[in-house]
Amino acid sequence: MKKQSPSIVRSVSEQHRILGLPRPSHPLVSVFNFEDMNHDHADFGVETLIMDMYCISLKRDVVGKIRYGQGYFDFDEGIMFCTGPGQVVSNISDNHRPSGWCVVFHPDFIRRHPLSLKIKGYGFFGYEVNEALHLSEKEEELIVSVIKMLLHELNSNIDSYSEQVIVAHLELLLSYAERFYNRQFITRKPVNNDVLLKLENLLSAYFNSEKLVEQGLPTVNYIADSLHFSDSYLSDLLKNLTGQNTQQHIHHYVIEKAKELLASTNLSVAEIAFRLGFGFPQSFNKLFKNKTQVTPLQYRQSFN
Repeated sequence: MKKQSPSIVRSVSEQHRILGLPRPSHPLVSVFNFEDMNHDHADFGVETLIMDMYCISLKRDVVGKIRYGQGYFDFDEGIMFCTGPGQVVSNISDNHRPSGWCVVFHPDFIRRHPLSLKIKGYGFFGYEVNEALHLSEKEEELIVSVIKMLLHELNSNIDSYSEQVIVAHLELLLSYAERFYNRQFITRKPVNNDVLLKLENLLSAYFNSEKLVEQGLPTVNYIADSLHFSDSYLSDLLKNLTGQNTQQHIHHYVIEKAKELLASTNLSVAEIAFRLGFGFPQSFNKLFKNKTQVTPLQYRQSFN
């Protein structure tokens, strides 16, 4: 059987059609309740979609599973997750009837506003579904109140302030999402501390294997995949725990190994660079000086 190619959803109107919803009141922004989806007119024959928009979903009481990226997630409680343009979303459940809300907006709507740049800094748009935000009852009430204000504004008469107010509501919604994710990182600290131990063991195993010479320094994607996280989520988790993202943790480990070799061996700087996975000694020298304020040779000479 031929595998179905993903369908690209390029507009809010097209998404409404697929979900069996009435035509949106605004061409670039929409807020809808999942319970308003008309399953008799919905087009669930499309299995895989690539959304060309930002979506913020608050779901609960969903029977079945949703596939997102490479993972599956059971929606059996109230959660919130965000997807950005270009994300692949697949429906693998039949006749699932979720409850909750969805806010969707096209990148063009915020193009002229500072939010268009700020939104690129929200890492949660790159999280996997199994890294979704689990809201407390009070947090969910707050999110729903902002969504309802946004819906009210979309249904009001348009004036010179409409776009500004809608963007402000979107930004408030994203600010709350960022705050609540940071709370979740804190409340899961005992579990997350285990991630630090696994990261340390993973780096140790990598740096003591042939992979270092054969493949070079471990990438953020390699570390995240090995720990079963998305790149964005792991970096945000580590930054919340330690103040350093994944790339900085890799660099810190490299520098510590380099210091050890510089202080305890007679290997040349070029040999150490090669042993640590650098194709060119200049790259190693630049990183070492950037992190320690001295060159590798100067560091070695400080022991004489």
